[in-house]
Amino acid sequence: MNFARAIATVGGFTMLSRLTGFARDMLIAAFLGTGMVADAFFVAFKFPNLFRRLFAEGAFNAAFVPLFAGVLESEGPDAARRFAEHAMAVLGWWLLAFVALFEVVMPWAMLGFAPGFAEDPAKLALTVELTRITFPYLLFISLVSLQSGVLNSMGKFAAAAATPVLLNLSLIAALIGLTPHLPGAGHALAVGTTIAGLAQFAWLAISVRRAGVPLAPRLPRMTPRVGLLLRRIVPGAVGAGIYQVNLLVDTMIASLIGPGTVAVLFYADRIAQLPLGIVGVAIGTALLPLLSRQLRAGGMAEAAHSQNRAIEFALLLTVPAMAALVAIGEPLVMVLFQRGAFGPEQTRMTAEALAALSLGLPAYVLNKALTPAFFAREDTATPVKVAGVAMLANIVINLALMKPLAHVGPALATALSSWANVALLAWLLRRHGHLAMDERLKRRLPRIVLSSAAMGGALWAASRYMAPLWAGGTAERALGLAALVGGGLALFAALAHLSGAARVSDLKGMMRRTTP
Repeated sequence: MNFARAIATVGGFTMLSRLTGFARDMLIAAFLGTGMVADAFFVAFKFPNLFRRLFAEGAFNAAFVPLFAGVLESEGPDAARRFAEHAMAVLGWWLLAFVALFEVVMPWAMLGFAPGFAEDPAKLALTVELTRITFPYLLFISLVSLQSGVLNSMGKFAAAAATPVLLNLSLIAALIGLTPHLPGAGHALAVGTTIAGLAQFAWLAISVRRAGVPLAPRLPRMTPRVGLLLRRIVPGAVGAGIYQVNLLVDTMIASLIGPGTVAVLFYADRIAQLPLGIVGVAIGTALLPLLSRQLRAGGMAEAAHSQNRAIEFALLLTVPAMAALVAIGEPLVMVLFQRGAFGPEQTRMTAEALAALSLGLPAYVLNKALTPAFFAREDTATPVKVAGVAMLANIVINLALMKPLAHVGPALATALSSWANVALLAWLLRRHGHLAMDERLKRRLPRIVLSSAAMGGALWAASRYMAPLWAGGTAERALGLAALVGGGLALFAALAHLSGAARVSDLKGMMRRTTP
């Protein structure tokens, strides 16, 4: 499977997961709104996911995928399978102990993660209770990340990309089916989270077996390769930890700003995650194993071409998405979430946070396109240093903006610090001769920006013209939003084609299957 097809496969399933995710979030908004239970559940949901990104998607996967791909390429599937089994044993047993520890110390952990909740003992107690229910999700989803790395290294992207759909379906089923039988919707969602982790693990256990690399359980054993893996994890863990400190700072500051702020930022992030997930996750997932193999085989020109196409894909899809989210954020939030406990004031606040967060959308995805260039060269230290600088920038900007901009401050700080992170990564890659824009990218970049700006301006004007429609019923709003989105897509496609920012023939050519 070639790079473009890999992106399309991951992006397609990620689109499905985002659509089911929106159905999930619409139900959560209707059941919980932005009140105390919503704040408590979103913190309980974020807490295990913070450590998941630290232990699995961050440090572990960045070190594991290049090593596994190298063993697979040089020694074959059996040696790669044994390495994966030993790695899974070390990760699994360590995480089991970690989860048990945090179940005990959860009340004190919550005082650090959401200090603003301490002012409301009932809210803090509920948050601790829900987080204890969700925290075992960390164990299952971290093992899912390892299984995904195995499948992606073998060029099989579909099964792993489909796993988030199971999370969304589990939460929807729990919200509808378990709420009447538990203390409330928050408890139902917490139980559904842990059930989802178990379902995702079982799904990928079947998938790796069908791929010919069944991962048998083992006792942890320190083999030379596992030792090398752990040594490479250390700088990656620091880097991932720095990123998680950014998220921790955002959550801490949001908990201090006022009631409902955590929930508002969650809903805004969920909308921004649609293009980020489809494009960013797809590019990062497909690019790391591809660059690892190309560089190991000495294909420097091929690696440079893959890097440029990743950047081009990232910008072609995220710059117009940024323009659209800024231009029509309020009707988008209104149609998706404004019902039940989620009212017009929550819509306004979420749209404001979304506009600020969206300014960093291209940077979030470019980060996914640039960091694999370091990881594929087995350099996990440099991104750590860059992430440290970005973290400091995020903290300073957050502290500067939290009072004057309230709920918008953390979102804008995230966007600005992400651009600083990408600028430093690109400068370092270019300085070491690992990044050079080819003529095609130089020619198309300004045309993508101009086409996106024109489309965003048209959407903004059309949204203002349709103002009476937004005061109507749900069906009218939904039709109006569909018309805006469809019209924006068509307009950008036409502008991109006429300006030369993208060609249909190029996309067809990149999607043709090539010999691995």
